[in-house]
Amino acid sequence: MGLEDDPELLVKGWLFREVCGSWIKQRCYWFVLSLDSLDYYSSSERGARRLGTLVLTNLCSVIWPDKQTFKETGYWSITVYGRKHCYRLYTKHFNEAVHWACAVQKVIDTKAPVETPTQLLIRDIEENKFNPEVVDNMYQHNPILKHTQSPLYAPLLPFPYGNHSGKGYATVREEAVKLFNCLQQLECARDPVPLIQGVLQTCLDLRPLRDEVYCQLVKQTSCTPQPHTAAHLRYWQLLTCMSCTFLPGPAVLKYLRFHLKSQFPESEMDNYASFIGEALEKTRCRECVPSWEEIQVLMGRQEMLCTVHYPGPGSCQLHISSHTTANEVVRRMLEKLGLKESRNTFSLFEQNAHWERAVGGSTIIADILTSLSAKEPDSDSQWRLCFKLYCLLDADAISVDSIEYLFLFEQCHEMVVRGQLPACEEDLQTLAALRLQSARLLMPPCAPPRFPGGLLGGTLWNHTATAAHKQKVEQDLRLRSRLKEEAAAIMSTIVECWKGLAGYSRRDSMTAYLTIARQWSGFGCTLYESSTGTFSQKLWLGVAATCVSLYRQGEAEALESFPYGQICSYGVSDSNTFKITAGDRDLLFETTKVGEQKLIAGEYTACLSLCHQNQPPRVLLPVIKY
Repeated sequence: MGLEDDPELLVKGWLFREVCGSWIKQRCYWFVLSLDSLDYYSSSERGARRLGTLVLTNLCSVIWPDKQTFKETGYWSITVYGRKHCYRLYTKHFNEAVHWACAVQKVIDTKAPVETPTQLLIRDIEENKFNPEVVDNMYQHNPILKHTQSPLYAPLLPFPYGNHSGKGYATVREEAVKLFNCLQQLECARDPVPLIQGVLQTCLDLRPLRDEVYCQLVKQTSCTPQPHTAAHLRYWQLLTCMSCTFLPGPAVLKYLRFHLKSQFPESEMDNYASFIGEALEKTRCRECVPSWEEIQVLMGRQEMLCTVHYPGPGSCQLHISSHTTANEVVRRMLEKLGLKESRNTFSLFEQNAHWERAVGGSTIIADILTSLSAKEPDSDSQWRLCFKLYCLLDADAISVDSIEYLFLFEQCHEMVVRGQLPACEEDLQTLAALRLQSARLLMPPCAPPRFPGGLLGGTLWNHTATAAHKQKVEQDLRLRSRLKEEAAAIMSTIVECWKGLAGYSRRDSMTAYLTIARQWSGFGCTLYESSTGTFSQKLWLGVAATCVSLYRQGEAEALESFPYGQICSYGVSDSNTFKITAGDRDLLFETTKVGEQKLIAGEYTACLSLCHQNQPPRVLLPVIKY
């Protein structure tokens, strides 16, 4: 009886095998799969010489057939990774390749989980944590738990063999060993920040390595020959950064907490341990690796200084930790600016001169600061964090003497600059004059009148600029000359209007400005550019305190309005479409800010619901994911 007749073999057959990393078509072997291994022989006859064995455990992995290999070689391939060997196997038949891959994977799935010595010791420490003598004995007789100057040749935790994660990394097992080498380099590095940042980035990209790095750091901070040296404290500093960025799994977290409680009282290590213990209570997984500045601050167990701007020239500086959320900053800004009693709601925004986006209430501020610092600055603007009105629920209740009134004025002017306030040319010129008077009162008395940047924005120039863009090249100079003349005429008109405002205080200017703006029925709403199948041109979708309205861009009257009481549901139907169901109608709007539309509408309805229950509106902030 030959090998092909053995009933204990699950799958058997002829397959080509890649030898020494090169595709050699002639190397064909008889492969057999049993419950414990994948073997190959020189032939299918009984007594044939076995040429190799790959023992299968639950850490083995299988790479399934892919079209790219078939295009390159004309064969379908599967790859089986083991602890010592890797078999790359080929066949001409796709179904046969899939059959082998499924069979090998089924055998792997039947295997019991492999536990490393470190895992077993962690479990023993947890079981004996109230018996110091037993734990001390474990550390004494198990060098794997203690600090070492020697390299690590295998991970402390089990990882699948050959598990390539992409992103330019090697296998997870190889990366784990590399990370331990990086940790050891901390002891002699002149500047540890790049190494720390690199370790954190790898852990962000390769989630399974987070527990591994925690175990490596516990190892390197246990039974250290010289625990009080600056070199040794580098491990504690990295452990501090890890604790503010990632949470370990439950088993490793218990092991870490036990380790933190085992430090010498009132020592520098104990101070780090206390800081780390508190951080672990607050940490959620971060979206960004801590910045250079944040790492420096964490190494000293300090807080960062964050600048929050608000409409107008003002700003506040707040101390924040790696766990401070946007909601917390908003509450602190409300206290600082005396806005806690406001009936309107506020939010933080990422902002530059041309673009802004609301920050979700649960977003970690340190992540926002890191992302802003990583963005390329424009030539004429800088990214910043701004505190602004978010939902205007009761504009009439805002006192003209309050800072909230300044917020309303500045944000209304932003809409004018963006061309989002439908008004006649005469009103726009008056608004420009009032803005000039308001800005003039902030200048030194002897300064000549200047037009602040963005004073007129696109609103007054839109029609002329569009026409100029469409003219032929040979008419360009003439058009430029005409535009210059028209600009001079408009400026002259604004200056004459401004001269008539002599005696206006800044408050008078702001009040007159907002009086004109309030003439538009959509005053106070948030506008989003969108389009819908019903109308061919670009539209504005206005989300306000009482309704959602649809406007043609530049027109004051709403095409349609939908009070919240008539809206059955609203939400996101896909990445670019906002859907409103009102009665028996489904309205779809294509826009680039779907998430913001949904969430600001939700906040308005939530605030209105609270008002109907005679409760004061709360500071409700969106949770926006991009």
